[in-house]
Amino acid sequence: MGFRSKRRTIPAKTPGELDAMQAAGEIVGRALQAVKAAAGPGVSTLELDAVAEATIRDAGAVPTFLGYQGFPGSICASVNDVIVHGIPDAETVLHDGDLISIDCGATFEGWVGDSAWSFGIGEVSDDVDRLNRATEWVLMEGLKAMVPGNRLTDVSHALELATRAAEKQFGVALGIVDGYGGHGIGQTMHEEPYLANEGKGGRGPLIQEGSVLAIEPMLSLGTTDSAVLDDDWTVVTLDGSVAAHWEHTVAATDRGPRILTPRK
Repeated sequence: MGFRSKRRTIPAKTPGELDAMQAAGEIVGRALQAVKAAAGPGVSTLELDAVAEATIRDAGAVPTFLGYQGFPGSICASVNDVIVHGIPDAETVLHDGDLISIDCGATFEGWVGDSAWSFGIGEVSDDVDRLNRATEWVLMEGLKAMVPGNRLTDVSHALELATRAAEKQFGVALGIVDGYGGHGIGQTMHEEPYLANEGKGGRGPLIQEGSVLAIEPMLSLGTTDSAVLDDDWTVVTLDGSVAAHWEHTVAATDRGPRILTPRK
């Protein structure tokens, strides 16, 4: 008929498949913890990449990012005004006061986990600290909409409302980075649908029990606009403002949202 049915759904995973995804997600969580423990002034993002890769491979998994569409690292390491997709290299050395966002994926027994967090190196400025705490809070508030019976953009709307609430709660102006967001995930890292970090609710495919999304707010202290550098990966804020990025892989269940990438 040519029209889109409202019966569209986000595909569901079985309980066993969700357990398998969590096994991959827990490896990602351990890799993120190891990277944070290794990070400090004078450490390069390439060294952090090696820590993540070793942690993932030691667990019997494979770094999902490595070689993905040609990406050369096992993590994305994005410092200060880099929003996402920062390529680890020996030249990018951390300094006291930096904010670094680490995005990491692991494939284990055919299933993918994907998660990101941001943390400060030494003492960060007050506004950067508030940005980072606000972004984490937005993720945790927004993912509460990941329940059966909601639609895709109900999660987008929840993230937007949480961002505006966070501005008041944390006393900081926040830019929702335009054009970047979350995604479906399962046996491959990026599956349909795309999940915007803002928008009106009640639209898009239905979330059912067992649906899984990678939910990932990306917020800045300034602009919503970004640019991709000449390496075709690194995404930076257009005005040089600092950005934070937090992400969990989340399943909708009859008991509420289930985070499949816990950081134990």
